[in-house]
Amino acid sequence: MSQKPGGPLAGIRVVEFAALGPTAFTAMMLADLGATIVRIDRSTGPDRRAGDPKLDLLNRGRRALALDLKQPAGRAIALALVGRADLLVEGFRPGVMERLGLGPDDCQAANQGLIYARLTGWGQDGPLADKAGHDINYIALAGALFPLGDPQSPPPPPLNLVADYGGGAMFAVTGILAALVERQRSGRGQVVDIAMVDGVSLLLTQIYGWQAMGFWQTRRAANLLDGGAYFYRCYATRDGRHIAVGAIEQKFHDAFLTGLGLDSADFPDLLDRRYWAERSARIAAIVATRDYADWLALFDKLDACVSPVLSPDEACRHPANLARRVHIDIEGVLQPAPAPRFGRTPTATPTPPELPETTMEQVLADWGITPAAPR
Repeated sequence: MSQKPGGPLAGIRVVEFAALGPTAFTAMMLADLGATIVRIDRSTGPDRRAGDPKLDLLNRGRRALALDLKQPAGRAIALALVGRADLLVEGFRPGVMERLGLGPDDCQAANQGLIYARLTGWGQDGPLADKAGHDINYIALAGALFPLGDPQSPPPPPLNLVADYGGGAMFAVTGILAALVERQRSGRGQVVDIAMVDGVSLLLTQIYGWQAMGFWQTRRAANLLDGGAYFYRCYATRDGRHIAVGAIEQKFHDAFLTGLGLDSADFPDLLDRRYWAERSARIAAIVATRDYADWLALFDKLDACVSPVLSPDEACRHPANLARRVHIDIEGVLQPAPAPRFGRTPTATPTPPELPETTMEQVLADWGITPAAPR
């Protein structure tokens, strides 16, 4: 089967209005999938306080230019780009784009096929729409932070993976792709309202189902997936490292116990919570008697759903990830490879993050625009 490099979104044009993590991650994924993207930065360029913007990997794979959107000339260029785009992505608070003259009505007047993706924490309406927030706030209100961690300590923030990227960017990409499919039938664009609190809530669907069944308790470390189960948690080794155990099914549960030198007949009724605390303590004591490398060598021979807990640096060097080419080197910077993978339209290697061009004409020329004739 012939392959066409560039990805399945090759030919799709996107205008990204630069914003924080989830917006950038959304655009990065679209670029990884082959879309042609121009990122519009503020007129002062990217914020350099966090480090070298050339190493801001969320900005890989797309062109960039700086515009002062509060000035007519900058706004005219932005509208000219939007007029030639399939998609606009923005992550400002509700009303900001409207005040700039770049809201959905303004942009779709110039391009009725435009898909206008709006990514916020609380959504475009509701009592919190105008409030600031970050990942930890959205997962707290959605009910996803409460179940995490040791019940004797405050819930730990799970990086910014759950709201920013799981409930935000991934739902943004899903909504955008769905809107692109619908446009093939109608020929018309539409607004896609992505709220991280909505996405995180939807991610909790199984937990709501288990609650309805009486299988999930409203307390931490008391359930199947929150560290309460002795067969689904992490254990500390003698040398202070950790192994992760996900031996939920009976055959993996029994293989895990075999690796520990235990008889599975002594561990009946694995879903009976009355035994979980005692069994966790017993297994923790056993795991603490041997070093990390010893346990990895032992469980490498068993299919027991036991894995090493790796740092990101270690993950890049793990043989399984190397074999799968999970990470790629782009001009000396090791980073995650695009995902997922496509058989007929494989993605190309992303280009490094780009700073706003000093010669704006070249960027605009790619879209058939000159500053003197923005339309």
